[in-house]
Amino acid sequence: MFRIMRRGRQALTRAACEAVLYRGSSGVLALAGDMDYPYAVPISYGFDGEKLYFHSAKAGHKIDAVRRNPKASFCVVDQDLVVPEEYTSYFRSVIVFGTLRILEDEREKRAAIEKLALKYAPDDAPENRQRAIDREWAALCVLEMTPQHISGKEAVELIRSPKTL
Repeated sequence: MFRIMRRGRQALTRAACEAVLYRGSSGVLALAGDMDYPYAVPISYGFDGEKLYFHSAKAGHKIDAVRRNPKASFCVVDQDLVVPEEYTSYFRSVIVFGTLRILEDEREKRAAIEKLALKYAPDDAPENRQRAIDREWAALCVLEMTPQHISGKEAVELIRSPKTL
């Protein structure tokens, strides 16, 4: 169903892919947009080890695209160090293919947005996070992505000699 990576020795393990998803703060969500044009949007996200979560307004291009076709891909770039003298970059990235679902159930939606709030404001007091969520609740839409396939790849130079940003 999903393609096998052409340069397999550069493939990240499932654990390494998950580590990238946990530590990342944003990625690009790609959807089937209007007039069959791809629609790719930078977006913050949360990952709980099983699913990815995104927050959104209740209306707009992204939500229209999800309603038409829930299949999506999501890419997180973990590292991209340009090395001019080698005419390359030392990169590490992960792509997730899956299906999106708009969370309609209030408990599911609340649990998901709390995960996002905790990720982006981990040191804030719980009551402050709750106030922020409550303030935006009426206009808030939460998307849940169930992965069907996860793959990651890193530059061959990182395999030979790990370097990080």
